[in-house]
Amino acid sequence: MSNKILILFAHPLYEKSSANKALVKHVPDSENITFHDLYETYPEFDIDVKREQELLNLHDVVIWHHPMYWYSCPPLLKQWIDMVLEYGWAYGKYGLALQDKLIFQAITTGGNQENYCAEGRENHTILELLEPFKQTSKVCKMEYLPPFVVHGTHKMDEEKYEENGILYGKLLNYLENTELNIKQIREFKYLNDWMKTVETNGK
Repeated sequence: MSNKILILFAHPLYEKSSANKALVKHVPDSENITFHDLYETYPEFDIDVKREQELLNLHDVVIWHHPMYWYSCPPLLKQWIDMVLEYGWAYGKYGLALQDKLIFQAITTGGNQENYCAEGRENHTILELLEPFKQTSKVCKMEYLPPFVVHGTHKMDEEKYEENGILYGKLLNYLENTELNIKQIREFKYLNDWMKTVETNGK
């Protein structure tokens, strides 16, 4: 049985993002994968809450795919979180709609990986900066996985964009078609690293 994957893509300047174009290009063409461009669907920020909740109900894996904007996500995705994850539906005593669904973030950032640590320019790791998203997922009783992160996008060449896009496509294909070992995945900082290990081990 295949996992159904919902990619909630939020990038207000997608046409200018070479990194995200490469990632999106490699999203597998599959009936089990829904690519949902929030800025294209809701240019006026008028989110259809019931439609979004129906989409979530139909999928097993949810991906918040977005660039890192001031250590968070673009405003439309934040509004989506605020509006769609309603009390009594997504959380609370009777809010069980999302229970046990998998969720993670696919993120692009101009900063190099070495900048994201206590001693680096950003003073925090990516995982620390994403803690509010992790907690949101926890409150909604979802299984939050490590992020897929593309660092250093401002100085990246076409070959590197393509390399990251291919890895993202392989990750999505694996998530769709394979029973996952969540405990093993959580041993890794980034899903990128876990996926490379999967490739190496042929599992």
